[in-house]
Amino acid sequence: MTTFLIIYAFLISFASGKSPIVIKGVTELGPQVCPDVTHVSRDGGYSVLLDGHIVWLYDDTECLDSQGKQLSFVSNTAAYVSDPNRNISILQDFGVQAVGKDKKTGETDTAILANTTVATGGWINFSPDEVEFNEKHKGVKRVAIWPGTSPTPYSLEQAYLFAPLVYVDSKPRNPSKRYQARGMTLISITTSSTGPAARRQANLIIPGKEVAYGGFSSLLAGSTAAKVEHLRDRDVYLIGSAAAGLQLARAKVGDLTDFSKYSFWDPMHRKFTKKSPDPAEKDYRKVYLPGSFSSGTIFYSPYFHTFIMVYYNKFVDSTFRIRFLHLNAPGSNDPVWITRGKHGKGIAAEDVEALVRYGWSPEQELYRSPAGKGGFNYAGVAHPEYWNRQYYARSLYPSGTSASQRQNAWYGSKVVSEKAAGGDGKHLLLSWTSQTKGGFDSGIYEVRLAKVEFGTIPQDSGGEFPSAAVSSSMQTISLASSALSTSATPSGPHTSLPKASSTWLTSAGSADRHASGPWRNRFPNSSTCFGALVGLLLLLLIWLSGLVI
Repeated sequence: MTTFLIIYAFLISFASGKSPIVIKGVTELGPQVCPDVTHVSRDGGYSVLLDGHIVWLYDDTECLDSQGKQLSFVSNTAAYVSDPNRNISILQDFGVQAVGKDKKTGETDTAILANTTVATGGWINFSPDEVEFNEKHKGVKRVAIWPGTSPTPYSLEQAYLFAPLVYVDSKPRNPSKRYQARGMTLISITTSSTGPAARRQANLIIPGKEVAYGGFSSLLAGSTAAKVEHLRDRDVYLIGSAAAGLQLARAKVGDLTDFSKYSFWDPMHRKFTKKSPDPAEKDYRKVYLPGSFSSGTIFYSPYFHTFIMVYYNKFVDSTFRIRFLHLNAPGSNDPVWITRGKHGKGIAAEDVEALVRYGWSPEQELYRSPAGKGGFNYAGVAHPEYWNRQYYARSLYPSGTSASQRQNAWYGSKVVSEKAAGGDGKHLLLSWTSQTKGGFDSGIYEVRLAKVEFGTIPQDSGGEFPSAAVSSSMQTISLASSALSTSATPSGPHTSLPKASSTWLTSAGSADRHASGPWRNRFPNSSTCFGALVGLLLLLLIWLSGLVI
């Protein structure tokens, strides 16, 4: 197995050639700052732009006094960036309360949601049965709700989020059972002058025995019609991490609370079916995107004119990886989704169907973030709302909005001005969680930031990521992997689905769909002969590796 993976990694690297994604530089911006509270330890760090506010979401959040005494501890919190142009690191927290005088400094101690406990809730509320469970076990065992990924806007003022429900056992008999998936809950998010608001649309949408769809990322697709009359009829593509890579599901916006109406991508037959895959599936032929993924972001890049994936894998090396959706690698002979995009004219942010019409490039190292006291970082994600006026898909703007007005404000101008930026999406904000004090799986945590600047995109530079090489190599690995397939029981209890309301959406009105322009030949055509040669080499070396494994 080891020999096989080494050979595969080598040949994929060889086949990919020189990457068209050039990293010009990375600037560390330091930790986020929370001036409203005495001391805070929080992890996660996910964001969304809503109604002019950049909202950040966090997992477990603990407030402390100057001597390290706990003042509050909740399952999740949210904050605004105080002034996203003057300083993108400074946060404005909500639910901050005075909790007495600090014995060491004599100053007033403050904490977030001090009247709420880890048992009774956080920014995202617990259901009565979850509160009952948590209070019964007094913190030894608890249900947690962790945002886990960045929300997806479905209008300029509202977003949705699939957040994991997790059983946390602080003293498990089996250490592998410390965290167990209970499933996914759906949350709608809005903003106001008093802070961001979260509303759960059902206690449980996706049971724990299924892939955690939406837990890695999700994207709102456009309509096939010229005008989108009903938001609820648009498709949502939900990506979840499984044992052997990422899996993909699809549902209408109006059906998100009803898991029975979801469909699932079948890579072998290249179509959506009603049969959901086993989260423990190891046969790569049955996985949407084979590989190792722990946290990440998938988004449309106006700079690269395609979808980009930025992520951490499961190897705890604190390294961001990046892939792009390769429009020179169509997965079928479909007359619409051809080389260089839809009808050969590129793709727009609404063209999320492209995720199943084209292949992803091999991964490339983007940035190795400096590890904290715990030895590694986690929860690495990207935040494309900064340095990008095209964060929103154009179809999210109200009908009648002129083309010139279908853009959001520029954020992060103190770091990079719009004039000096070189275009929307040429710079990208990254965040990750790092430990500042304590040992493994304990201590104080903070969210840190860095800015990536991409270089000039090569034009006709000769053979970058040849599509035939990529697709044939992936096909060969899939065929060979069937001999390595195993089955296992997915973790997490099976929980029945509750009845959920289907009226959680507010109308965003009709909106016009606009194309974003031609592909511009950013990635040159591939060589079919070269791809076939790589495939033959893979088959030969896999056979040879079997003799020495």
